[in-house]
Amino acid sequence: MSQTEGSRTRTRQGPITIASHEVAPGKRVPIDIPVAMLYTHTPVTLSLQVKRGHFAGPTLFLSAAIHGDELNGVEIIRRVLNAPAVRHLRGTLIAAPIVNVFGFLNRSRYLPDRRDLNRTFPGSPNGSLASRLAHLFMAEVVDRCDYGIDLHTGSLHRSNLPQIRAHCCDLKITEMAQAFGVPVILNTTLRSGSLRHAATERGVQTILYECGEALRFDEMAIRAGVRGVLNVMKHLGMIRGSKLTKPPIAPLISSNSSWLRAPISGMFRHDCALGAHVEPGQLLATVSDPIGASEVEVVAQREGIVIGSNNLPVVNQGDALFHVAFAKNSESVEEKVDIFHEELDYDSDSTKAVPVWMVS
Repeated sequence: MSQTEGSRTRTRQGPITIASHEVAPGKRVPIDIPVAMLYTHTPVTLSLQVKRGHFAGPTLFLSAAIHGDELNGVEIIRRVLNAPAVRHLRGTLIAAPIVNVFGFLNRSRYLPDRRDLNRTFPGSPNGSLASRLAHLFMAEVVDRCDYGIDLHTGSLHRSNLPQIRAHCCDLKITEMAQAFGVPVILNTTLRSGSLRHAATERGVQTILYECGEALRFDEMAIRAGVRGVLNVMKHLGMIRGSKLTKPPIAPLISSNSSWLRAPISGMFRHDCALGAHVEPGQLLATVSDPIGASEVEVVAQREGIVIGSNNLPVVNQGDALFHVAFAKNSESVEEKVDIFHEELDYDSDSTKAVPVWMVS
């Protein structure tokens, strides 16, 4: 059945079934899918929130905490689900705020057997615990979707500048990445075993958002993620609102990046912020022994933008210090990062879902 609104025809969508739960149009339904039992005989479930519009549109998944210590994405999904802009949804939103429940419970990146879930997709129903969880997520979530946004942070003691990682050889994925609206897009190849690779192989266009640090809330990164997800949803025609527009930032698209590593073990001192533009030969940091008898400078090797940084002042030789996305003529990106942060720096109230200008 359809109805016409002006010159647009809207088609009503029917119910869908996920793990034996039927979700009717216009409803938001929590679904808990059994995963396994803890050895305490406590059940562990994959918890979903399924939000459906009355009218047909794309199906999008949001996933967070695939690495169990990455918390920003959990908060991003909470705010997106409660955003006023999502009340009048077209299509279906399937949100999985905590995919790696086992790692989340242990404040760990990994599963109990030390496997990395994001190297295990598409998984197997008869494999390891990680493989079974990956298989379940693919079958019950990914295979029902048209698009996906996977939310991550930097690893322990490392912070990431808000950035999108996408395989920009695909036009639809490139458009999603640009619609998200962060200063830097890393044009990265698909890593075998990752959710992004497995989903894309099945025709589900997927991008990855990186922001902040493990086991920490980063308010700016969270706001950027909420705004980015809503921008992508608007780009896909899932939500409306004249004020939900892409920010006026032409992102830097880099196809190459690398970590600068500690030349010696010792005390790491730097004054190089995320988003800083660096030139070849520029001094970024020093590493010295505790009493200062020896000291080695860390200098930039190529022009680019700092998109990741080590937060620990004590490092071992070979530790990753700065992640630099390489690009020529990238001076303007540092200014764009400042503008980007200013846009997000509104007078916040922790109960607000998103900035006021986004919810009309």
